[in-house]
Amino acid sequence: MHISSDYSLTDFYKPFNHIPMHIAIAGNIGSGKTTLTKMLAKRYGWTPRFEPVDNNPYLSDFYADMERWSFNLQIYFLNKRFKEVVEISKSTDTIIQDRTIFEDARIFAPNLHAQGMMSDRDFANYTDLFDLMMSLVKLPDLMIYIRSTIPNLVEQIQKRAREYEKSIRIDYLQGLNDRYEEWIKTYKGNLIIIDGDTMKFENDIHAFQRLTDMIDAKLYGLFPMDEG
Repeated sequence: MHISSDYSLTDFYKPFNHIPMHIAIAGNIGSGKTTLTKMLAKRYGWTPRFEPVDNNPYLSDFYADMERWSFNLQIYFLNKRFKEVVEISKSTDTIIQDRTIFEDARIFAPNLHAQGMMSDRDFANYTDLFDLMMSLVKLPDLMIYIRSTIPNLVEQIQKRAREYEKSIRIDYLQGLNDRYEEWIKTYKGNLIIIDGDTMKFENDIHAFQRLTDMIDAKLYGLFPMDEG
């Protein structure tokens, strides 16, 4: 399909956006979720929802002492994410979300518990609360999972140079990666998996086009487009 140069892609997708959808980006710390969320929001005219990082009152304390602050942090995220899910379900826009409530409960909290940084009592309390919330939550219309190796994640984390992330341990990242792979194997919803090590969508227009072709096929049944 050919689109003339005076016709924007956002305009092209407007007829499809009258039915609101929930698109989610999943992936480990440093995998490129926020970057991809911004790029896809611009491409399709979707409304972005970003992970609450900058104003998070627990994040710096957590990375300095994970065992002390793990439960507080996870409850904070669960609260914020559940509020987002409720708002998304009522929205008349198509929302693209940077990280989901499922990752907090199926990956981050269990990883902290398994590594001895969340007590049995706190983990049981957290899990009961999450299970109650899940009775009111449905899966996104499309989940995009960015798979990435530890060296690539470390490189990306170092590149963005967030002070509070300097203390992240390799075994913590590896534990998260292992749980992401376990979770994605059993995920039942509409899913696209991309290789974050090789598909450099931020700097490679052709890689980004391949990804949007996959999204178009999943959501709209469209064939790849010629943007010349």
